[in-house]
Parts: sequence; C-alpha cells; structure tokens
Amino acid sequence: MAFTTGFPTVGFDLDMTLIDSRPGIHACYVALSERTGVYVDADLAVTRLGPPLEQELRNWFPEGEVAGVADLYREMYPAVAVAATPAMAGAREAVDAVRGAGGRAVVVTAKYEPNAKLHLAHLGLEPDAVIGDLWAEAKAVALREYGAGVYVGDHVGDVRGARAAGALSVAVATGPCDAGELRGAGADVVLEDLTRFPEWLSDYLAASRA
Repeated sequence: MAFTTGFPTVGFDLDMTLIDSRPGIHACYVALSERTGVYVDADLAVTRLGPPLEQELRNWFPEGEVAGVADLYREMYPAVAVAATPAMAGAREAVDAVRGAGGRAVVVTAKYEPNAKLHLAHLGLEPDAVIGDLWAEAKAVALREYGAGVYVGDHVGDVRGARAAGALSVAVATGPCDAGELRGAGADVVLEDLTRFPEWLSDYLAASRA
C-alpha cells in the first residue's frame, strides 16, 4: 500500500517517543552537577522531558549562566548519554511501517540536532531526515517543509506542533504527559505506546482510501 496524495510523510518526536532518553539524560545531569558543583535533581528533571534544555536548566542555574551551561551539557552529552539510551518499544517497527506504506519518516525534535543524530545512528534507526532544536509550535516549520500529514509525539508541546502544522496529532502516552493531558491538548489519536502505531497506520490508510 502507498500513501494517498497529501500524506507522504510522518514526523516523529525523539525523546520518550522513539528513544527512552531518561537513563542517558539522568547520567548527563549527574555529570553536569559534578562538573559545575551545582546540584541538579536528575530524578526530577527526567520526569519532565520534552521542552528545550535551557528551560530545565533555569530551575538550577542563574539566567546569565544558562547558555554556557547548556553548551557544556551538550558537549558532555555524547560520551555520557548516547550509549545509555535505548529505543522505545515499537520504535523500529513504527518507522518501518511508514516506509512500508510508501512514505517518509522524519524526526522533528527539540533536542540539539547533532546529538539527536548520534542517538539514531547508535540505535540503527534511519529516518529520512532529522531536524532538531524545534519545540512545540516551532516544530510546525519543519513539519510543513517536509509535508508531514501526521506527527507522532509524547508531549502536549508535540500536539501543539502538529496542530500548528495542520497535521494529524498522534500521541503516545510514554512520556511525561498522560493520555488525559494529551487528549485535553487536542491530540487526534492517543496510543498506549508505539507498538500500537503500525496497526493504527494500516487502519488509517485503509479508511482514507475507502
């Protein structure tokens, strides 16, 4: 089967959608605390993943230090976080389902783009494009550029990004936002996790051709 006209691309968020970034990010915050001497509650920080790094750092560092600390974190990240981060259940199958349907899979994430690419390469996930450093409504820029008809994410910010792009919002309840929050934010579809995505996609495409 192939995508109908107007539905050539599916976008995916990265953290807590395609990858379980909690172990790696936790390790990186612990290392950052050791490096800077400033306490960061890594256990708390990994419960609210999704927004840009700087937003979390403002909870621990003065505003004037945030940009420099963010640069340090991103510099440390590859050696500390990438190997510690597994794929989410169903991630590979979700990307393969898009490809099997004749579509393109793109990753649109708030994560620093070079580090996002390192995660995907380490896990052997090969989307057609990776666009980083975009959060919430700003994700619509990349989604529109790549003609995404669907955007899959785990955060209410991802729902807002999909809606801003005029894309169908498919939410997975694997991140910090539960199913009720995702529906309340306007998600068109809420799945328990990505293992449900291939079946949903098949049903969606069948219905679109009916």
